[in-house]
Amino acid sequence: MPTPSRTAPRVAVTASLLTVALAAAACGGSSSGGSPNASGSSTTSSGQAQGACKLSTPPTSAAQAPAATTTGKASGKVGVILPDTTSSTRYTLYDAPLLKSALSAAGITPDVQNAGGSTARFQQIAQGMIGNGVKVLIIDSIYATSGASVEKEAAAAGIKVIDYDRVNLGGTAQYYVSFDNEDVGKLQAQTLVDCLNASGKTNPQIIEMAGGKDVDNNAVLFAKGANEVLQPLQTQSKLKILSESVVKGWLVANAAPTFTQALTAAGGKVDGVLAANDDIANAVIGVLKSNGLAGHVAITGQDSGIEGLQNILTGQQSMTVFKNVKLEAAAAARLAIALIAGKDAQSAGLTLSKFDDPKSPSHNLQALLLPAQVITQANVMDVVNAGALTAAQICKGIESACTTAGVK
Repeated sequence: MPTPSRTAPRVAVTASLLTVALAAAACGGSSSGGSPNASGSSTTSSGQAQGACKLSTPPTSAAQAPAATTTGKASGKVGVILPDTTSSTRYTLYDAPLLKSALSAAGITPDVQNAGGSTARFQQIAQGMIGNGVKVLIIDSIYATSGASVEKEAAAAGIKVIDYDRVNLGGTAQYYVSFDNEDVGKLQAQTLVDCLNASGKTNPQIIEMAGGKDVDNNAVLFAKGANEVLQPLQTQSKLKILSESVVKGWLVANAAPTFTQALTAAGGKVDGVLAANDDIANAVIGVLKSNGLAGHVAITGQDSGIEGLQNILTGQQSMTVFKNVKLEAAAAARLAIALIAGKDAQSAGLTLSKFDDPKSPSHNLQALLLPAQVITQANVMDVVNAGALTAAQICKGIESACTTAGVK
């Protein structure tokens, strides 16, 4: 998963440049005859928010989940270092307890710590774990450079390292467990196109809002996958990419100003926004809402957090990508258990593939890339059924929208 950041301030675009409402709705209705509702989203006479996308059969991932198998037993210490507690609730709510539980169940002593967003703290934790004799390190680093530095220290001590969720380019880790991030970008782009097609929109104009490509290789892969879908369609004159912007550092505070600039350059006209994650999507929605355009634009997302799902249910966002952390944590734990027991990945039912490090051709990474899932209004309950969130969490304050969508 990318590193989501704090909610961005909602910056209004210059009013004089945005006096014309969009002529077509995205994913679910006409933009004519609508009126703003309490959330600022335009609705049709039937009450349906126009930005909604109800694709019941959205695109599916090409990646495959590992087969279920019984985890073996092992002994020793495994260290886990997570990046922060503020950019996403996932690390505290899901990754830490899931990894600790899976490792403990196999007889391993887990040491799960969080760097709190500090690279110095990340380094300090790693040195402590290495000194305490961990046999395997699972690390989700803040920045690739600091992660690579930790990996070199671990390698010198004979410790095997698993890059977790984000790969450290130029590092020395032997293993990488994440979701298929290029495929995530393809899912976002294809769903955006399908939603626009479902709304009857032809030759749509699209703004791309990539995540922190300056700090995170995942963001590079998301954008690469998305453009593998969108650019051929642009070549065929089936859509137009108005601009490709980067929300530097994955800092959501940068998202609204960046989108404001892109939208202003587009004269206030856009049909779809390829937003890298839900936080960026929410910042985009804030800009659109300030100018009466929320609900008229197809918007992608990622992470399936409460805010993103609420935006989908209220028709302001078209889709999000659900990356079931249970799959990722279980796979990383299974790999660590196999390694600490002196076995290979196949013995744990895991099929690894070669992963190229563009910064270091000699860095031979073996990767386990997991499937993600597209969520639209039609299947929000899949997130609930997976145990990631409860209906009560998602529906707080939007009970009517949840009832309409069958979220309960």
